[in-house]
Amino acid sequence: MFRFSSRSITILNNITKQSSHTFFHEKSYRAAVQIHHNFYCRYFCNESKYKTPLGNLLSSTKQQADTDKNEEQEAQKQREQSWRTMKLALIFFGVSFSCFGTYLVVTLGAPDKDEEGVPIRDEFSDKPLIKAYLMRTFRELEYYRRLIKEPSREKLLPDTLPYPYIQPKYTLVLELTDVLVHPDWTYNTGWRFKKRPLLDYFLESLKDQYEIVVYTAEQGMTVFPLIEAIDPKNIIAYKLVRDATHFTGGHHVKSLNNLNRDLSKVICIDWNANNVKFNQENLFCIKRWNGSDSDTSLLDLVSFLKAIADNDIEDVREVLKVYSKYEDPVMAFREKQKRLIDELEAQAAAKKEQEKSKISRWTPSFLKKSY
Repeated sequence: MFRFSSRSITILNNITKQSSHTFFHEKSYRAAVQIHHNFYCRYFCNESKYKTPLGNLLSSTKQQADTDKNEEQEAQKQREQSWRTMKLALIFFGVSFSCFGTYLVVTLGAPDKDEEGVPIRDEFSDKPLIKAYLMRTFRELEYYRRLIKEPSREKLLPDTLPYPYIQPKYTLVLELTDVLVHPDWTYNTGWRFKKRPLLDYFLESLKDQYEIVVYTAEQGMTVFPLIEAIDPKNIIAYKLVRDATHFTGGHHVKSLNNLNRDLSKVICIDWNANNVKFNQENLFCIKRWNGSDSDTSLLDLVSFLKAIADNDIEDVREVLKVYSKYEDPVMAFREKQKRLIDELEAQAAAKKEQEKSKISRWTPSFLKKSY
């Protein structure tokens, strides 16, 4: 046993080619070999050519850690690049707004000039130069804000015609979209507008008793040629478009107060109550027309409006208040008109029967047959 151990140690010394020291323990028959540090590092610490499963696991873990580190570094670079781009964008917008603001102040804040190019003095001329320019700029911006928010002029319609010119007593304000025409859009044809049935009869029947005005929030470039197409006889007296509305709450509202007409004689016909929310008492809210060819609402509307004019109503708001309770006031008027006609026919029939009975009672006796 001892020989085999000594021989093994000798072979080990020859393999390592290093001087080693052997220590023997006589009682336990054990030997200890001292191997040089360089051999241990060279053969036991270096990665072997053939990896064990544990080595593969450790290697994959190390590779995953390196991959995560690289991804983190790449994400950091991207964040830095994004922040750098955002800073450049902020700087660009800041410079752009500064240049635009300076341009506005120089353009809008400059004083008006006469024909010879001499600045005209105003209420800001005595103030410091920069302050004067800023105050003129604020004044001009306020003007443009009011131009967008409020009607473009204080009087939307001219003054009424004096005698002997004919001025209808009542003013009829009509919405264009889904009251007189119905817009329709397709991919092949684009926008098209359909004329409402009985519109010509409607305008012809009311032209002598009403001053007819179209008041809509649509753009003038759409409204003016459209009205010329549906009203070739120019019965519609005035056309008011978007610039005549009051912009509030993101919605264009018709301002009847600026019509320059007596509101007790103004009737506004629309399907959307929000379009006339400043003057609800003048609104006759009808059903929205969906383009149906079988629609006859304008026929009943003519009867309603002619009834008001024929009865010489002094304040139309009292009549409109009665019909504002109905969901469909045109239908309600039609039913009331039908009941009234039935009552009148019944009264006429009763009166006729009464007259016949009186004639038969007072017939002379000599006109009767004698037997």
